[in-house]
Amino acid sequence: MSSTDPHEGRSGPRVLVARLDSFGDVLVAGPAVRAIAAGASHVTMLCGPHGAPAAELLPGIDRVRVWAAPWVTETPGALDDTALVAFRAMVEEEGIDEAVVLTSFHQSPLPLAVLLRLAGVGRVSGASVDHPGSLLDVRLRPGEDLPEDIPEPERALRIAAAAGFLLPPEDDGRLGVLPPGAPPDDVAALGRYVVVHPGASVEARSWPAAQHRALVTAYAERGVPVVVTGSPGERALTAAVAAGAVAGAAPVLDLGGRTTPAGLAAVLAGAEVVVVGNTGPAHLAAAVGARIVSLFSPVVPAAKWAPSAEHVELLGDQSAACRLTRARDCPVPGHPCLTSVSVDDVLAAHERLTAPRT
Repeated sequence: MSSTDPHEGRSGPRVLVARLDSFGDVLVAGPAVRAIAAGASHVTMLCGPHGAPAAELLPGIDRVRVWAAPWVTETPGALDDTALVAFRAMVEEEGIDEAVVLTSFHQSPLPLAVLLRLAGVGRVSGASVDHPGSLLDVRLRPGEDLPEDIPEPERALRIAAAAGFLLPPEDDGRLGVLPPGAPPDDVAALGRYVVVHPGASVEARSWPAAQHRALVTAYAERGVPVVVTGSPGERALTAAVAAGAVAGAAPVLDLGGRTTPAGLAAVLAGAEVVVVGNTGPAHLAAAVGARIVSLFSPVVPAAKWAPSAEHVELLGDQSAACRLTRARDCPVPGHPCLTSVSVDDVLAAHERLTAPRT
């Protein structure tokens, strides 16, 4: 290890931290990862393919390993002898002493605990509604040890603490990522700008594209430059939203598909305000300390999943009929929980976030 390695000279176990689902899920595990890193000699982060890019941004991780768990990923994959041999070889290669399995309230750590036991891991910790038998050495009971509406970052921290890993006194427990560096030159040249991120992983969490486009128009007409961001698969969406640019008004940049996760972090960090739905980049915005207008559909509870940041304006009808359905497609005609949010609502939230604080 290099002399700058934060784990050099430390004692403690070699720990595997698992968070097997999405980009945002891994980001909200960041404080728990730092707690584990404070008491470990080496931290391996085990992620699914969608979450691994987020893990590369987190402090405290020595190595990221990618594994598509067939009970998590929607891509079919066989859990056969070949897969089990490969999993055991990975665990042995990492020299794992113990594992901490981080899950959300609707997930079970037990399938992974089985594989970890078969791979010879001697101590496994996690939160499980189901009786784990000998699969978990440390078990938290949701609803008892973990309150129902606990925010996801705090949930992960409590699992880590039960396993014996605490944040150092100087760590404030907020979301955080490695320093993101400078944004692209064309973004930096804007000076002041807002970010509008129109995409979301599922339709039920999306503010309509037409309203995003109207918001871009409104910002540009007010002289506020706009940066529209999105993944490579969202290029058509970001192009349509960025088309809200107005001749002679403030510039609108379309960065759809043009940023790495670290590059997106830099763009979000420099924004006056970030307008974003319930999606991974909302947690990235929180991790870089951005002011956030959160367009939040109640299909999942905001108490758990709203951006964990100091300055957040939550918009969306949290009592709508779709509440807590975990729906991917909106079950209510007209998608009222979010279509009821107007451009003026977003602009008013922006003003509240940027108003001088007394």
